[in-house]
Parts: sequence; C-alpha cells; structure tokens
Amino acid sequence: MSDAAAAGKAETKEVLCEVADHIAVVTLNAPERMNTISGPMLNELARILIVANEDPNVRCVILTGKGRAFCAGLDLRRERDGNGLSAASSPTTLNLRNTPPTVLHAMDKPTICAVNGGAAGYGMDTALGCDIRIMAESAKLAAAFVKRGVVPESGGTWLLPRMLGWAKASELIFTGRTLSARESLEWGLANEVVPDGELMGRAVMLAREIAANAPLAVQASKRMMRMGLDETFPDHVHHVYLQLLPLFKTHDMAEGMKAFMEKRAPKFEGR
Repeated sequence: MSDAAAAGKAETKEVLCEVADHIAVVTLNAPERMNTISGPMLNELARILIVANEDPNVRCVILTGKGRAFCAGLDLRRERDGNGLSAASSPTTLNLRNTPPTVLHAMDKPTICAVNGGAAGYGMDTALGCDIRIMAESAKLAAAFVKRGVVPESGGTWLLPRMLGWAKASELIFTGRTLSARESLEWGLANEVVPDGELMGRAVMLAREIAANAPLAVQASKRMMRMGLDETFPDHVHHVYLQLLPLFKTHDMAEGMKAFMEKRAPKFEGR
C-alpha cells in the first residue's frame, strides 16, 4: 500500500483517498451537508494532498466530492454564536494560509478537479486551485462571497484575474454570480463539461493520459508554469535551463529517446 493509500485508510472518513494506476482519487465525503468543510476536515484534506504529492507512486491527483455537491463552502453551521461566527471558525483558528487551496498551489503533481455538483465559496476556490477542471453538466460554480459579506478567502482574488482577465474577474466577484457548467466552460473556468454519469470515467481517462508521461518532466513543467506567473521572461528561461540539467541525467529521458527511436510507447519509472 502506498503512503497516499495509507493516508486514505487513516482519515476521519470525511475525506477518502484511493490510489490505483499511479492516480490518487481524493473524495470529499460529507454528502449529508453537501461536503461543506469544517476546520478538522480542512486539515485532513490538506494532509492527504501533501502525502499524495510526496508519494512517488502517485503521478496525478483527482479531487471530487460524494453526493450532489462538490463542496458548498465552509461548514459554519455548527460553529456559530449569537453574534455570528464563533471563535472556532474565525480566520485565525482556521489558519487559511495552510489549507487545501494553498497546498494545491504548491503541489508538483498535476491535479484534476472532477466537479460533480455545486462548488460554492470555499468550494469554488478549491476547484479553481486545481490545474484542470472537468465539470458534470449539473455542476455549478458559485462566487457568492460578497453575498455573504466576505471576500474570496482562499485564492479566488489571485486566481480569477489571471484566469479571466481583470474585467471578467471583476464581473464575477463583484456580482457574486453563479455560473452553470456550460457558462463555466464559456468563461474558460472549465476544461470540459460531460454528462453527470461520465464524469469520473472522463477524469480517470485524462489522469491516465497524464500519468503515462515521464512524471519528473510533468512535475518540472508544472513548477516552471507556476514560477512563470511571477517572473520576467529572461529569469524564466534561466530557471527552465536549471530544470533541464537534472532531467538530462534521468532514466526516463533516456527511455523516452529510446522509445522514440524504436517507435514504441515508453515505460517511465519516475527516475
């Protein structure tokens, strides 16, 4: 059993993890409350993602939810007092700087969000934090933050201007609008929209396509893309060169070149 699979066995059962064929499927498992996330569930999801990122057997991660929602936001119902949020659910105790969207941003392993239903507030930020989003036809992205008196607290204000440009991001955030799956595709927030019953099958198919490639090269490519968001072109070219040097010495590069010459599919080992 891999480390990521072991993490899935040891969790609170509100977050599940299964690893097969180099793919870790992480599932939010609180369908009775539409997978709203409490503080302990946030910590567990972050822990499982970190373990999956460090597991050499995992080459791609799929994040999804069980039931009719992906994630309807933070679970604050059990943590309220007469004046609003209790101390247990305040930003200082939730430690928003070490939660899943932050972990997702730092991960080298490619991540696919299989959005099975509504992704609202924190759930939307978490979905946006994944590299690729495949949405079921019934799924929605709800940027309802300003309708609740808050801001996108976990990456939305950083991600959306980069994904959509300033004007479209402003429209979405300032109105608190909900986008259907088709609208999300039109806005460029979804890679694909598929029938509900085909969601996981399509996500796994894409994950297998990614996992078939040289994992060290895929992870280095993701690191370079992430670094490129915040550096000049000359700096970026230099950093790409520094990433190439160790890749030139890997077994997988030799295997990729040999397979190309022999006109066969390569068999990568991640070393």
